[in-house]
Amino acid sequence: MSPGASELPAAAAWDALAADFQAFHARFAALFARSEPREQAIKYVRSLMGPAARRNGWQLAEAIGDPTPDRVQRLLYSADWSADAARDRLMDFTIEQFGDPQGIGVLNETGFLKKGSKSVGVARQYSGTAGKIENCQIGVFLSYTGPRGHVILDRRLYLPESWCSDPARRQDAHVP
Repeated sequence: MSPGASELPAAAAWDALAADFQAFHARFAALFARSEPREQAIKYVRSLMGPAARRNGWQLAEAIGDPTPDRVQRLLYSADWSADAARDRLMDFTIEQFGDPQGIGVLNETGFLKKGSKSVGVARQYSGTAGKIENCQIGVFLSYTGPRGHVILDRRLYLPESWCSDPARRQDAHVP
């Protein structure tokens, strides 16, 4: 009996998925006008699927083989591509691959505990992750789940009233 993909070494497991991953990424390639962000995007998504315990800029850069997180940050914050267009293509893929009459949409919030005060949306607020009021960000996620799988489709960061009513703070954090 051959081992399942989860029992294979990481490189062998990746090799087994590589063709499907390339086809998946090809759906999004046209969103990037330049080859550099397109290539960085494929490395970034692959690193998100990897074994890194934390998925912050430094750990992902290390997994990709970049010396610093600058390329990852440039991809996410200043490269010319549309997160909304990527979401729409992901929804099309989800319908094609996972769509089922028994499937449902699921909304869920998740708290991200923070130590500082500079991250967008951070405030002392209730976090289900912590089970109490903590200094955190709150993310709201839309996912699809059905008999064939589960896919996160969209995300939004909750912006507390303390941020909404503080234009200087929003400007410092580049929040419109």
